[in-house]
Amino acid sequence: MPADLLARWGDAHALFDRLEGAWCLDRTIENQATMTGVATFRRHDPDALEYREEGRVRLADGKTFDAHRKYRFERAPQGFLVFFAEEPPRLFHQIELRPDGDAFAGSATHACSPDVYRSDYRFLADGTFLIRHAVRGPRKDYVSTTVFRRPETR
Repeated sequence: MPADLLARWGDAHALFDRLEGAWCLDRTIENQATMTGVATFRRHDPDALEYREEGRVRLADGKTFDAHRKYRFERAPQGFLVFFAEEPPRLFHQIELRPDGDAFAGSATHACSPDVYRSDYRFLADGTFLIRHAVRGPRKDYVSTTVFRRPETR
């Protein structure tokens, strides 16, 4: 495992804790839309983070609108669980992280009948991370890629 990756993120336990705080997000939904905004991981308890993203979406036809989304992340032994922000909480997926070249990576599949979400997470040595959702099925067919980076401090 590259030393700079370990130094940046630590192990799966430390990586979870290092998510806390604000992140800039840039999302591309292939051939459909882009989104820029802010994602915040707020500590709920020692093993849970509330995730909220807010931003501006630009559709391929030029229309724009504001959007937001919420999830709950919970620590797991080798990664984390992601739940939809609803009561009672419903599991979206479980991510187990493993070294993969220059990143920690994990993936999961979620059936949202009749469509299927394949989600990939990559935590890079430069401190950024990516989430990619490939959604396939009769109702949805797209790939969404989001890059997260810490805001620049002045």
